[in-house]
Amino acid sequence: MPVHVVIKRKFKMNKPEELFPLLNELRNLAKIQEGYISTDTLQSTENNEDYLVISKWDTAENWDNWFKRKERREIQGRIDSLIGERTFYEIFQPTE
Repeated sequence: MPVHVVIKRKFKMNKPEELFPLLNELRNLAKIQEGYISTDTLQSTENNEDYLVISKWDTAENWDNWFKRKERREIQGRIDSLIGERTFYEIFQPTE
């Protein structure tokens, strides 16, 4: 059963020219991982610093394999350091 991974970030950006290439790199690497289905990136209409990414995967195991990859962790660490906030993750599954 597919799972949806909700990724929450708050962008307090001092260096957007460094951040956006990292986000694109992370997204492009995710797209070639086994079990990847899609990603939607949403920006809050109430606070433009708040972003929500919903990533869909075939299985929680596929997501977990991607989440544990050293390359992903390194890029994510650089992103968190640039935005000055930790990124939060939560996995959801359909109820039907």
